[in-house]
Amino acid sequence: MAVLVLAPVMVIVAVLIKLDTRGPIFFQQTRVGRGGTRFGMLKFRSMVDGADALKDRLASQNEAASGLFKIAADPRVTRIGRSLRRTKIDELPQLFNVLGGQMSLVGPRPLIVEEDEQIMGTDRRRLHLTPGMTGPWQILGSSEVPINEMAKLDYLYIANWSVWEDVRILGQTIFLVAHRRGV
Repeated sequence: MAVLVLAPVMVIVAVLIKLDTRGPIFFQQTRVGRGGTRFGMLKFRSMVDGADALKDRLASQNEAASGLFKIAADPRVTRIGRSLRRTKIDELPQLFNVLGGQMSLVGPRPLIVEEDEQIMGTDRRRLHLTPGMTGPWQILGSSEVPINEMAKLDYLYIANWSVWEDVRILGQTIFLVAHRRGV
């Protein structure tokens, strides 16, 4: 239902991306999902085409907690990409991952392969659930929470899972996105 309702927005975003920069509309990144299965997570492209190849050159500017990579004023982000990221519209194509069964709306965030390799021992239980578009880590501010703390949040989420908790997380995500905080 969400894909149908949001289809006009996604078409407009696709056109804006094509008008802003060269390259594909979508960015697909290999992520680790349920049971350790790898899949291509979709996003609207918000960076210059080939941005991953520039990551090593920018490593000294990494501002994220240990094990992650984020730069607040990342020079790879395009003009339209800044707006897409600020409003979280770049995440909408993940609804296709939800339709394909690789993701759910709420769950542990699927990590890129390099980040997943840092998760050890019992913290790997996070892979027992289908990863989500949002979850406890996102609503607490994912770039400020170190990867080892993220794994603990995922464990608590798994241990205390309920439909009501998922509804609460979805509601909080919508609130935070609407007020442009975190997530």
